[in-house]
Order: sequence, then structure tokens, then C-alpha cells
Amino acid sequence: MKASTLALWPRTLRGRLSLVALATATLVMVVLTVVFNNVVRDHLRRQADDELRTRAEAVATTVDTRSDPVRVRETANDTLLDTNVWIYAGSRLLEHPASAPAGGSLTTAAARLAAHATQQCTTVEGDGPVRLCSRPVGKTPPATAPGAVVVTALDLSPYRASADTTLLASLALGAAVLACTYTLTRLAVGRALHPVRVMTGQATRWSAAASDERFGATARPLELAQLGASLDGLLDRIRAVLRHEQLLTGELSHELRTPLTRITAELDWWQARPRSAEETRATHTRLADATQCMRTICDTLLDDARDSAHTVPGTTSVLPVLRHLTTRAPAHGTATVTVSCPQTLTAGVPAALLERIVSPLLDNALRHARSRVLISAQQHPGGSVRVEIADDGPGVPDSFTGRLFQPGHRADPGDGHGGAGLGLPLARRLARSADGDVRHDARHTPGAAFVITLPAA
Repeated sequence: MKASTLALWPRTLRGRLSLVALATATLVMVVLTVVFNNVVRDHLRRQADDELRTRAEAVATTVDTRSDPVRVRETANDTLLDTNVWIYAGSRLLEHPASAPAGGSLTTAAARLAAHATQQCTTVEGDGPVRLCSRPVGKTPPATAPGAVVVTALDLSPYRASADTTLLASLALGAAVLACTYTLTRLAVGRALHPVRVMTGQATRWSAAASDERFGATARPLELAQLGASLDGLLDRIRAVLRHEQLLTGELSHELRTPLTRITAELDWWQARPRSAEETRATHTRLADATQCMRTICDTLLDDARDSAHTVPGTTSVLPVLRHLTTRAPAHGTATVTVSCPQTLTAGVPAALLERIVSPLLDNALRHARSRVLISAQQHPGGSVRVEIADDGPGVPDSFTGRLFQPGHRADPGDGHGGAGLGLPLARRLARSADGDVRHDARHTPGAAFVITLPAA
């Protein structure tokens, strides 16, 4: 039963609102129809009673209660007055209609009504509904019976027919109103929900294509404007997730290129000619170091992608990390790397994170240096650790300084180095995740200098 009820319940909001509106209108129409028809029937009954009382008043003028016995005076309109009229003097029947014999059901009902000797009405259901009203005749002292009672009758069939016609008309009108209500509600709700359907389709297309279009620029009613603002926020989050995924993919590709190149070079060198056992062990060591480097890169970038890099506590000695980077840095021409760092200098970041921050800056310096690269690290007077990487290359063009840390941008895409323009943005993002920063020192000449600022241990 429950499943069948749910199957009949409309699935669309338009259908549900239309059904609710129809049910509400039906309840209202039923109440109005019942009340209206009761009022009509009561009004018709009152009309019938008024007509009976008027006739009784007219007949009462023909009854002489001062004579003994009570008698009925003859008038010119006796035929009209005697129609459906009973006159009683106590229990004695003085007059009755020719169509109602003395022992008939109507006469019996009239006698019971006259026995009360009061002014009242009742309805008798026989071959048809008949309304009977009684009226005492003559002025009598209190607590004494009246000299005579007049009972008049009226056939209620025409009144019942009028009431039934009114009921049918009200039912037909109610059905027409309900049909119009349902149709107009569906049209109105459909028109009101049309912008929502349009916005839903637009949101689906825009989220799939990562579009820059948004709903906020279009004037809409307050409710739809609030819905548009929520959808705009959702689209912004989707776009941010897509950008983050693309950035993470590019950074992984950029960072894994160097160790993969080392692995490929070692394998090519090892396969070029037979090697001694010592050379083979050295090759294995370098391959294992490159593999560990790749694992460290993946762990560091994935931790940062989960926004957890800045929450991982750790400290590291700066000098061993810098020396490790210089020993495994790829060769670029004849440039030499010089490291200047106190033995006791300690940074408040994990060693893997420090390596991933310094590595792209060192690779960039070796790529552009003519003869030397200087790495200097020291404790800054403000309490932070300052690492500077400088080269004697051509430097950064002034026109490119504003885009230096934008992902995917390179000063000279045709310089033959094959970079993706992701190293510097990655270094800055990782440094900022640890409450540090990476900036370009435009005052350094000749060449380029980048300064890394990290929290102290």
C-alpha cells in the first residue's frame, strides 16, 4: 500500500505543488458548497414557513371563536382558503381539505400538531415532502387552551427541486473551479520554475567546462538570486578544485622529471658497456637515491595538496640539506655551486619540505648561470631563516617580473631548457604553506637572486 501511494505521488516539484493546490482548493470548495447549500435550504424552508403563516393568518380571520360552538364563517374566497387547511376546535375537526380524508396520514399529522395548541411547524414525509404549520386562533387567558387552531400545509417538492438544482449547479461550478485551479497552478509553477531549470542546465554545463560565467550578473528575484549565489560559490569551488588538480599534475610532472632523467642516464650509461662490480654498486646506489627522491617528491606534494604540510611539525639542519642538493644537482655547463651556511643553523620545517623548496630554485639557477651559483643561509635578525640562491646569469627581464611566480609562464620559452614554468610557483607555495615565503631580489646584479624565508626552529 505504501509503495503504491508513493508511486502515485508526483516526482516533480511542479506536480507536487499542483496536487497540493488542488487538494487545498477541493477542501475549500467542499466546505463552501456544504455551507452554501445549507444556507439555501434553510432560506427555502423559511420562505415556505412564511407562506404557511400568511395563509394561516388569512384563514384565522374566518374562524369565530366567540360563538359556542366555534364556527367558520363563509367568505368569498373559501375555496382558496380551504386548500390544504385544517381547522380544529379542541379535538374536534371543523374543516379539512377535500384531498385529505379525516383518517388520512396528513390529517393525523395535522391533528397531532394542533394538539399542542402552539404556533409551530413540522415536515411530513409521505408521497412527497409536506410542510405543516399550526396557528392558535383568538385571544385566550394564560394557561388556557385556544378556542381553535388552524393548520396549513404546503408541498415542499418545488423547494426541494430548487435546492437540488442549486446543489448540482454548485458542484458543477466547484468542479470547473478545481479544474481551472489545477491548470493555472501548473502553468504558474512551471513558469516560476523555468528560471531554475535554466540555471540548473547552465550550472551543469559551466561546471563541466570550468567556465568563468556566473549567475550573479543577472537580475533575478530574491530567492533565485540567493540560489544563484550558492551556485556561484559551488562553481568557484569546482573551478578551484580543477585548477588545483591541474597544478598538482603539472608540479608532479615538473618535479619528477629530474630524478627520472637521472635514472634514464644511469641506465643508459650502465648498459653502454660492461661495468665492474664497484661501478655497478655505485649505479645501484644512484638509482636508489633517485627513486627515494621521487618518493620524497610525491609525499611532499601530496601532503601539501591535502593542506597538511603546514601542520606537520619538524625541524632540520639547513647545511646537510643544501650539501645534499648540490651533490645530486644535475650538471649544467661548467657552473660551480658554493654553499655558505653556519653548521648550527636550523629551520623549523621538515627536511623533505626544505629540499622541495630549495630544489627548483637551485635547478633554475644552474640552468641560467654562466660560471657560478652561490647558496648562502643565515639567521635573520627577525628570528627567521634566510636562504639566498644567486647566479651570474642574464637575470630576470623587467617585463617578466610581474609573472615570475605565475604557473606555466617562462621568460624565454625558446631557450631550449624544456621547463614548464612550475618550479618557482611551487617553491613559493610550499614556503608559504610553512609560514614562509619566496621572493625575487631585483637589486642583485649581475644575474638573478631568490630569497627564501622560513621560520626558525
